[in-house]
Amino acid sequence: MPASLQPLSDELIISALTAREFAHFVDDDGDIGGNWQGCLIYFFRLGKNNEIFQVRALTQTEFSTDDVPQLYSFCNAWNHDRLWPKAYVHTSDDGVVRVVGEVGADFEHGVTPDQLDQVLICGIATGVELAEAVAALK
Repeated sequence: MPASLQPLSDELIISALTAREFAHFVDDDGDIGGNWQGCLIYFFRLGKNNEIFQVRALTQTEFSTDDVPQLYSFCNAWNHDRLWPKAYVHTSDDGVVRVVGEVGADFEHGVTPDQLDQVLICGIATGVELAEAVAALK
């Protein structure tokens, strides 16, 4: 019998990470994250009812604002050729520019542990691929 749908929760996300024996943390803001091959990845619940699951990969390679046109071109090509993760350029308040990747899924009606695991693994694996491709730009 298939697993029943459960509401998306931090506990369910942590359970999925623990089931794979992935090291992870919960920061002071309550955000769940981990580090895979030097890529910082967070797992968020977004939306009106926290029903959207987002895996956000923060690539570690730093760029300057002079690099933004090149990074826009990179992200456009990446998004054209790949489904995951969606890539975009982010400039922080201190002027550091990075590429960020996101994989998201709407679990408004609930999620099974297997469904959550599938999106989690997709976000981690493709986030690391993005980080490696971004690092090669330097």
